[in-house]
Amino acid sequence: MIDFDRVEEHNVNTQIYGLGDVGALKVDALKNQLFRSVEIEIDAISKKLEERSVKKQLKGSDLVIDTFDNSASRQLAQDHCRSENLNCLHVGLFADYCEVIWDEAYRVPGDVEGDVCDYPLARNLVLLAVAIASESVVRFVLQNEKIDRTATLGDFAVRQLES
Repeated sequence: MIDFDRVEEHNVNTQIYGLGDVGALKVDALKNQLFRSVEIEIDAISKKLEERSVKKQLKGSDLVIDTFDNSASRQLAQDHCRSENLNCLHVGLFADYCEVIWDEAYRVPGDVEGDVCDYPLARNLVLLAVAIASESVVRFVLQNEKIDRTATLGDFAVRQLES
């Protein structure tokens, strides 16, 4: 896991962090939460993903799951995965919409104004995106199947992404 941000108070409403995590590095808070919940140990890198370090930071990865909130980091992850022939799943949010798209069909979007955390149902959208991404990863690992999905909370429509 790679992230350089700290948990902010508004993250408590939209992500799995608690008030006690405010101020902590996101990677450390998530690492601790995962261990307490399901005894999974993960490597946590509290650094920004940058061109000069992406190869080192993603070294040894079999699958990259991109959940970055900016197009520069998404582009770095995509470029690296494509050059190293790594499987990559992109998970993103905007307003009341989420998408879970394998790299073959993914186009890095431009940055947009605003923060998805400002959306009143952002926590629900985050949880929905995580559930869809988890299902995609399980299908890939168990059946070598890659399915792209989109979901919208406004009409709660979940559909297979059509090319």
